[in-house]
Amino acid sequence: MAAAVMAASTHVVGLGTSTLSSPNKLNLSSGFLKSSVTARNPLRVAKASGGKFTCFERDWLRRDLNVIGFGLIGWIAPSSIPAINGNSLTGLFFSSIGTELSHFPTPPALTSSFWLWLVCWHLGLFLTLTFGQIGFKGRTEDYF
Repeated sequence: MAAAVMAASTHVVGLGTSTLSSPNKLNLSSGFLKSSVTARNPLRVAKASGGKFTCFERDWLRRDLNVIGFGLIGWIAPSSIPAINGNSLTGLFFSSIGTELSHFPTPPALTSSFWLWLVCWHLGLFLTLTFGQIGFKGRTEDYF
């Protein structure tokens, strides 16, 4: 019952005669937002992707070797700081590779520390590359 009365009422409590709907359309703008650009539908673009209709741009990854190079350097540098009992994450990972290669035909045991260093080192690398791609492409395409 109260919900029906609330839904039927167009007045805002405490504002007297103000209504929720305004007869004039209010256009707000901000310095943080770019000017409005109409979205381009790749299905309507003539001869998109060589005449084929696709939902993604041809170069959707927008691969840039700068991101890969700076991302790799950006991860190797901090992961080489000796912060784990006087050893670095990169040093521990590479030394565990050497240890596991010493008995090559046999795979690493599940309890081997190699797996911990492998997961941690690659997780950090992939996060650095992902955020590097977002930041580098965001900057070059004027998102921020």
